[in-house]
Order: sequence, then structure tokens, then C-alpha cells
Amino acid sequence: MRDPLADPADANQTAPVTLYVCATCRAAGDASEPRAGAQLLAALQDAVNSGDHPGITVASVECLSVCKRPCTVAVASAGRWTYVYGDLDPAASARTILEGVGLYAGTPDGIVPWKARPPEFRTGVVARIPPFPPLAATLLPDAAE
Repeated sequence: MRDPLADPADANQTAPVTLYVCATCRAAGDASEPRAGAQLLAALQDAVNSGDHPGITVASVECLSVCKRPCTVAVASAGRWTYVYGDLDPAASARTILEGVGLYAGTPDGIVPWKARPPEFRTGVVARIPPFPPLAATLLPDAAE
């Protein structure tokens, strides 16, 4: 087994991944309960809790502000790009989402080649957000002196 501290890219490939799910998403004019976002959240939690997706945490969020493209999820991990995806089917997308998140988890930077992504991730991408800079890069020069 390789030492993840020896190569930062290896460390990222074992870093946990968080899948944020907008639990308040609903299609325009849909007043049914539970909301589509809550349905998607439950399906994803059930799939991850089955134990087939180690290293992935599913977290509920109140809103991802992508109301015109429900259902919406965000995929994030330390040192990797964060992606936001919308237009996901609450009843049928859980397997596809977890497939895409698994591909994401296998990269050092979060960038999955376009053609390797599930079709829903190619057409549903809303945003790609750069990795948060390391703490050392955010410190002001000579601030410690």
C-alpha cells in the first residue's frame, strides 16, 4: 500500500467526498410532499447506507439556490474542484449520481474527463468551483512576525 503522505495526489484520492443534496428542491408548480429534493436525498442516503459507497457522505442542505434546475446536488472534497449539478430525476438519478461521485472520488483534483462523466453530469452541470486555497496561501506575508 502506498503512503498517501508521500504524494499529495494520492492523499486526495483517499479524501472523503461530501454529496450535498438540496432537500427543498421542487419543480415549478409541484406542491406535493415530500418534495422532489427530499425524495432524492432519501434515495441517496439509502444507497450510501447500504455500504457500497465508502468515503461518501450525503448531507442535506436547505437550498443550493438553483431553483430553476431542480433537483440539485453539489459534490465537494478537500483540495478538489466542487461541482454543482441540476435537472436530476428524484426517482431515477441516485445510482447515476453515485456513479459520478465515485469517478470524482477517484481523481486527485475532482476533474473527471468529460466523456467519462455520466450523461446527467454532462448536461446538468451548473457550476464548477475551484478548490479552496490551502491555509498557507491565505496568510498575509510577515503576519506571524
